[in-house]
Amino acid sequence: MIPAVLIVITLHELSHGFAAYLLGDNTAKDRGRLTFNPIAHIDIFGFLCMLVAGIGWAKPVPVSPYNFKLKNKKVGMAITALAGPLANLILAFVFLFIRTLLIIYGYDKAILMGLASFLEITAVMSIGLMAFNLIPIPPLDGSKILLPFMPPKVIEFFYKNERYISIGFLIVLMLDLLDGVINTVVGWILNGIIDLIIKIIIGVGLI
Repeated sequence: MIPAVLIVITLHELSHGFAAYLLGDNTAKDRGRLTFNPIAHIDIFGFLCMLVAGIGWAKPVPVSPYNFKLKNKKVGMAITALAGPLANLILAFVFLFIRTLLIIYGYDKAILMGLASFLEITAVMSIGLMAFNLIPIPPLDGSKILLPFMPPKVIEFFYKNERYISIGFLIVLMLDLLDGVINTVVGWILNGIIDLIIKIIIGVGLI
């Protein structure tokens, strides 16, 4: 579980920083956050939540949209926010693809089945982190993707009350009120990816 969590949160935050870097913002790079070292990205409480509940968060990568090359800073911020969940989706697809091949061709080898199990756990964690972060509530990625394009009054309300919204959201998480919804979404995405992988494998003649 621990290596799986470290992989998914590191890739998630690194992708945010790298997207911002490609758009012209060096803030994450200057602060040492463009790294595969998980220590630079760990938020202890979020890390423990990932281990215990399967959903959590990492230390946010610092971003300054004023440095973006794009004229529309809102689009730049949305791209940067989307990079993390998208990286988690890609990771899940790649790991599940390899895991499926291992099951097909290495079913009689215990070490390969162990690796396949680890890849599946990591993929599920990655999908869970993606689904959780796409919830449009500050400070999660979903809010940074949608809020810039919302009416000014909505944006003002969210930022003026961000602290209270975040506290309320934390209470909801502690009461496990979102577990069923998130687990359902994760299940849909997981099954969709596996179905697509099987179609690809059959299509290219690997089985």
